[in-house]
Amino acid sequence: MNSTSVVIPAFNEGRTIAAVVTAVCAQAPERVIVVDDGSSDNTAALVYGLIGPACPCPLELIRHRRNQGKGFALATGIDRALATGARHIVTIDADGQHDSADLPRLARIAALDPTAIVIAARTRDRERAPPLRRFANDVADFWVSWACGRRIDDTQSGFRLYPAPLLARLAPRPRRGQGFAFETMLLIDGVGAGAGIRSVPIAARYDQDARTSHYRPWRDTWSIIRLVGGRLLRRGMYPRGLLRALVRERGAGGPRPVSLRDSD
Repeated sequence: MNSTSVVIPAFNEGRTIAAVVTAVCAQAPERVIVVDDGSSDNTAALVYGLIGPACPCPLELIRHRRNQGKGFALATGIDRALATGARHIVTIDADGQHDSADLPRLARIAALDPTAIVIAARTRDRERAPPLRRFANDVADFWVSWACGRRIDDTQSGFRLYPAPLLARLAPRPRRGQGFAFETMLLIDGVGAGAGIRSVPIAARYDQDARTSHYRPWRDTWSIIRLVGGRLLRRGMYPRGLLRALVRERGAGGPRPVSLRDSD
């Protein structure tokens, strides 16, 4: 995990954040950056309590004074990771649904295809996902795959590995209220910049006692569709992309052979 920074956006994740950060640090990445997006609970205090000599990797906490949305939290973390010289940047959600033990699997795929975005796709036991979430994800997968011109599994997974040079070129900036659509923009713009897409199948963990998801199925899915629709209209609806998205590429899903800081 050398030269890999992990960015964890967090908003009111007091129930899970300590466990998630501890598990991620156990994988010994070069750096872990938690962006507390204006939480009103003890999220920041819990992360701050983990910073110190006992932590197995450098751990930073960046705080937004007010909640700005997941897109802004991710952009803040990405900026910091790029500034510290990361070669790969992993994003992972703070709600505990991802298993940090899958981090090395993403890194192995990235080693084989260094220019690709690697998605930890929640395709194992997908039927266990809440029905409305599953429906919303399927709708988003269709539209995003169309815009990218290739079939992509789990376009809404927050567990991804990005090549840092790609993000440096894109210099991504979310728009106000964009929220989860920011991650969609990263995929579409990444593919447009020449990045490949690889996926690693994982099982998501859905705890019945977990807090309500910050993803709002109707509102956020509609935001994604509007973003994608605008891109498609500018490309004449990109019929070739639709055809490509409807056909699973041979071998898809695997590699080609071949301290405390405050921020407004």
